[in-house]
Amino acid sequence: MRKTILSQGIPAAALLCMLHVAPTWAAANKVWVSNAGVDNGTCGAVTSPCASLQQAHDNAAAGGEIGVLTPGDYGVATTPRLQILKSIFITDDGTGEAAILGGGDTVVIAAGAGDVVSLRGLVIDGQVNGARGVVIQSASAVHIQNCVIRNYEGTFGHGIAAIPTTSMQLFVSDTIVFNNGSVASSAAVLLQPQSTVSISAVLDRVHLEDNVIGLLVDGTQSTGDGSHVVVRDSVMSGNVSDGIRALSAAGKAPAFLLLERNSSVGNVGNGILANGPRATMLLDDNTVTRNGAGISAVNSGQLISYGNNRVNNNIGADGTPTGNYSPL
Repeated sequence: MRKTILSQGIPAAALLCMLHVAPTWAAANKVWVSNAGVDNGTCGAVTSPCASLQQAHDNAAAGGEIGVLTPGDYGVATTPRLQILKSIFITDDGTGEAAILGGGDTVVIAAGAGDVVSLRGLVIDGQVNGARGVVIQSASAVHIQNCVIRNYEGTFGHGIAAIPTTSMQLFVSDTIVFNNGSVASSAAVLLQPQSTVSISAVLDRVHLEDNVIGLLVDGTQSTGDGSHVVVRDSVMSGNVSDGIRALSAAGKAPAFLLLERNSSVGNVGNGILANGPRATMLLDDNTVTRNGAGISAVNSGQLISYGNNRVNNNIGADGTPTGNYSPL
């Protein structure tokens, strides 16, 4: 047949037009989910949304965005409820409660080098038996904004656990993390770089309430540059251990924090604790009151004060800084 057509003088371009080629579906830059949606390999248009964030993630192009049309539970039945493997931006801006519910690890981020992930406006709920709310294994940067992360009281018991095997940045803002923890090392937010990697993090207007530990920055699992963290305008309250704890050891990675305009109040343990020779915190304009103890530095930890903090009315010792910084 091909020889016959060509012998009749039909141009090759025209021949290609005559051949039927089934169209392929291209990944979309914008994918939608709805509680009335249906998961399949082509869902995601506003007129045919997906039912789960996982299917929406799988259908979206790398660097694409997932939007929420209606309130609902957008996790899948398996664990994790959502696994993120590429750059993606998930946003719920006022449609109602967009939740990811369930036990185990709920959201796992294992993206590639250079990938950026954003979670905005989500409710991530472990429903008591959950292990960890957001687990960050790898990404270039992760942004968590305006989220609620709660009720992780199973194994581990962390709300956000950044345990990366590649160096990364983490930004958390306008987010509340509460009622998390099952063991003494459980934390609302755990920053624990592995191997030789580092974490650069900013927590801004974050509430860590009613957990075991509020914020735990742990350098004991790494020999790299460790964690460099800014915590600003945030509240650590009602935790059954320390409000903020920096932990390191000789030969291990530093746990370095700059604390500005925070309140660590009503915690059963220390309001602020630096434990270990490479655990260092700079204290600028913070309030530490009504804790089991105020500020404490042990095992050669360092607490450097700008001289403008309010540390008083704690149940135990208020504590004193190990050094003072004189601003220029």
